Amino acid sequence: MAAPHPTTTAAATHHHLALQSPTPAQHRAPSVLRLPHHAQQQARAQRARISAPVAAAAPAASTASTDGAASGAVTGKPTVLVAEKLGAAGLALLKEFANVDCSYGLSPEELRAKISLCDALIVRSGTKVGRDVFEASGGRLRVVGRAGVGIDNVDLAAATEHGCLVVNAPTANTVAAAEHGIALLTAMARNISQADASLKAGKWQRNKYVGVSLVGKTLAILGFGKVGSEVARRAKGLGMHVIAHDPYASADRARAIGVELVSMEEAMQTADFISLHMPLTPATNKMLNDETFAKMKKGVRIINVARGGVIDEDALVRALDAGIVAQAALDVFTKEPPAPDSKLVLHENVTVTPHLGASTVEAQEGVAIEIAEAVIGALKGELAASAVNAPMVPAELAPFVVLAEKLGRLAVQLVAGGGGIKSVKVTYASARAPDDLDTRLLRAMITKGLIEPISSVFVNLVNADFTAKQRGVRITEERILLDGSPETPIDYIQVQIANVESKFPSAVSESGEITVEGRVKDGIPHLTKVGAFQVDVSLEGSLILCRQVDQPGMIGSVGSVLGEENVNVSFMSVGRIAPRKHAVMAIGVDEEPCKSTLTKIGEIPAIEEFVFLKL
Repeated sequence: MAAPHPTTTAAATHHHLALQSPTPAQHRAPSVLRLPHHAQQQARAQRARISAPVAAAAPAASTASTDGAASGAVTGKPTVLVAEKLGAAGLALLKEFANVDCSYGLSPEELRAKISLCDALIVRSGTKVGRDVFEASGGRLRVVGRAGVGIDNVDLAAATEHGCLVVNAPTANTVAAAEHGIALLTAMARNISQADASLKAGKWQRNKYVGVSLVGKTLAILGFGKVGSEVARRAKGLGMHVIAHDPYASADRARAIGVELVSMEEAMQTADFISLHMPLTPATNKMLNDETFAKMKKGVRIINVARGGVIDEDALVRALDAGIVAQAALDVFTKEPPAPDSKLVLHENVTVTPHLGASTVEAQEGVAIEIAEAVIGALKGELAASAVNAPMVPAELAPFVVLAEKLGRLAVQLVAGGGGIKSVKVTYASARAPDDLDTRLLRAMITKGLIEPISSVFVNLVNADFTAKQRGVRITEERILLDGSPETPIDYIQVQIANVESKFPSAVSESGEITVEGRVKDGIPHLTKVGAFQVDVSLEGSLILCRQVDQPGMIGSVGSVLGEENVNVSFMSVGRIAPRKHAVMAIGVDEEPCKSTLTKIGEIPAIEEFVFLKL
């Protein structure tokens, strides 16, 4: 560790350089490295690649002949393979810039055979773009465009390793999804689908299908992002009282729409209708379950046009049968398509549609234009705000970029409830002068780690500051100037979150902030401090933090529980402030422990608190 810079007094001190997070406009765009194809192999050996959305420009497109891959191909233009149907407006844009090969319904073998002739590939959700596709491209494929939001069908790690930028179209579906949510809400409230089926079956059952009014009813929106906000506007127009829960929503933005931000507990207890608009993350997986349904107002009605996995579908069936949930309207399911004999789909009080949230003519055209513009810009080497990965970062910064994201991801998981973050302070300790250390990339990765676990937004260098600001998160930076060699860019990075409660109180420093600190050792990111406790563990896999009485046998007690439950321990570190007082144990594990295993750890007498963290 580098020594502190000496001052004129006998005591040494650090030089603090306080920085405000600048807006994107204050930064110069990073230069784009363009390499001929014969040099790409050599470049890969010299540059570190990481799977993270930190750069937003693709290397220059190939200008090689398409060898007839596209009808009427023009030599000197890049070739774009469109593997699934795309709106005419998007295709028209692409054809102005590139040779376009529209080949729909390709088998995996056919896709691999074609891809070596293409500079860009555009898909929807039906085409799997795996490692085999990138390997078959022979290094020519520079951009993959996903016409839509989700990128589950694209292997981001393989794309990054092969220097291929992945972009998506995250905004064009917003209005369509919101409108579909409102359509399901009104159809459910008035039993439209059931009454329609009854009448078509030759029945006239006016008394059976008595609905409920929307005027004056309370709608709780869980997830107040773009779609949630649009749903709120429309629901207000129907005379509903709208509340919302979102840890990262801006109170000012909510007030401007006439929406009150509330706690999850209040939303559950007071809502007549609940509409879901959050991404599927570890924190939201099966967020609506037996426990949460039990807290809801009896007779509540549920709408989901977000992600199927946020609802425990078996628990929803039980809640419907028990009358806790009066009705549900669903456009998305845990498994799509659901089984033909699904109890949920066949339930008489459930209205369903086959994932139609984005299925409007206007939305499909909007997605086509958005993805076409993103792919064209990337092939030109321009910055792409919708980039979801990055081909390259400087080799010396690569491990620090990984460290930055993991510290952000670790810090947000220590916040009680996983959100409500408004003030974040990042400290960099380095022997380099401020002008020699560009922290934009690091700040973007910390923002990514803080926000992506509880959001559907992909954070990159272009949109990081805007994304944080939009969610009301203020990030400030501070530099500590150290003596020593500037060969190593950074000695340590510290992330502090102020004015929040922690699910692991030992992570709170004496000054009251959740505090995590890390270093890079032998190229590997390490966690070196939690709260006031010094630890030293590699930031890999998953982590269990325990605060315990500092006494003999504690390591063995925890290790025995994990061993009995077949959970492999990869590393362990214990930090204490004073002997026989309190200590924090950091345990790296290869598998995610089940709830019963964690409960057993908590039942060890000298364990005072613990938390499980996914890195």
